[in-house]
Amino acid sequence: MFDKFHEECAVVGVHGHPEAANMVYLGLYALQHRGQESSGIVSSDGDVLISHRQMGLVADVFKEDIIKNLQGASAIGHNRYSTSGQTDIKNAQPFVVEYADGPIAVSHNGNLVNANELRQQLEESGSIFQSTSDTEVIVHLIATSKEKTLTDRVVDALHRVKGSYSLVFLTTHTMIAARDPLGFRPLIVGRFRGEGERDAWVAASETCVLDLIEAEYVREVEPGEVLVFSRGGMESLKPFPEATPARCIFESIYFARPDSNVYGHSVYQYRKELGRQLARESHIDADIVTPVPDSGVPAAIGYAEQSGIPLDLALIRNHYVGRTFIEPQQHIRNFGVKIKLNAMREVLQGKRVVVVDDSIVRGTTSQKIIRMLREAGAAEVHVRISSPPTISPCYYGIDTPTHKELIASVHSVDGIRSFIGADSLAYLSREGLYTFFKGNDAGYCDACFTANYPVLADDNGKTPQLHLFEAVSRR
Repeated sequence: MFDKFHEECAVVGVHGHPEAANMVYLGLYALQHRGQESSGIVSSDGDVLISHRQMGLVADVFKEDIIKNLQGASAIGHNRYSTSGQTDIKNAQPFVVEYADGPIAVSHNGNLVNANELRQQLEESGSIFQSTSDTEVIVHLIATSKEKTLTDRVVDALHRVKGSYSLVFLTTHTMIAARDPLGFRPLIVGRFRGEGERDAWVAASETCVLDLIEAEYVREVEPGEVLVFSRGGMESLKPFPEATPARCIFESIYFARPDSNVYGHSVYQYRKELGRQLARESHIDADIVTPVPDSGVPAAIGYAEQSGIPLDLALIRNHYVGRTFIEPQQHIRNFGVKIKLNAMREVLQGKRVVVVDDSIVRGTTSQKIIRMLREAGAAEVHVRISSPPTISPCYYGIDTPTHKELIASVHSVDGIRSFIGADSLAYLSREGLYTFFKGNDAGYCDACFTANYPVLADDNGKTPQLHLFEAVSRR
């Protein structure tokens, strides 16, 4: 991705497994791409909830002695990227609180667009918040609910929130997984057959978790579904009116791991088809096709296959770059890009190059990459993007910039081409996004490309109330 969006969060839950915390740890490891700021696990030994949360990557947060201390047959976990609230340990999840019926923990991926409104109401009623994350709003709604059972309290709370959520809750004896009625964020269910006396269950953001821990895929959690896992197995509740789904198309374009299945389809195959369609729509004579690694690789393969232009790796990524690094005092041009990517002169010298990636956000990084390609000898640089121009912020869990920071919101395609210094620039059409689905675009949210927001419309259901969105903290 030329200018990265901020990754969203990851949730994992395991119920009924003798090594629940270890399975959750491995699941979080598989989902590290969804959040690198903090990581946490909460386990249940049947009497109490045991918690460990820390800033940092999964491998740094959880050592063997910590995992051993997270005892019990059920556990939930979370990887966080700060798109809602401050970068602080107090916002690390899972959250654990005590309420009238005992302790409860929660992991959340998504964003509540009415979080500020609900928080104000709760504070006026006496609730005291410990974090700046919208997830804590859900916990307070559960604690203050007048319903009798935990499941009814959860359902009552979810009826009051608006926006996107994939949630996993844990008590001393029960795990609950829930997905918002429009299904913005992915959530799947897997199973370990016959662990102990009964099957053990897994809930996770992506199927790549199941591949690592060798659990079998069962199905997606359906939009608006609440699943309750207990000693009796899995119970499905559907407490919300049926609605047309609004699954985030950008999960398939960029966020999910290529080896996952999201919304019932292969992410890798979908991205390859985006590249093929991009070649059909915007073919150009060139010597090589090259991806911006790693996000552009599947689309570049598809583009090369469809166009007949050879695929070559002209940009090599350093996979061991942390989130921060010390820049030398002596000026090095494009240092931030060069420490992550290096252009290969042997591949580029004198070549007409098609550079394929999934999106351009601000345009500044792509400008530096193109300059680096030219300095390494590229004769021409033609940029091809396997999604439409990103013209609008996301308010459902992806921390995109504001309208004025999105280059496609304030510039024409040719204006962007001029800014980034490419010889040509072409985006995939909106229709091209759905070629893989035989043209069927029903059930997907592509508001980042269309400004057609499915939640928080005015009384006529037409224009999104953007002034309300701008006030909301984003996960």
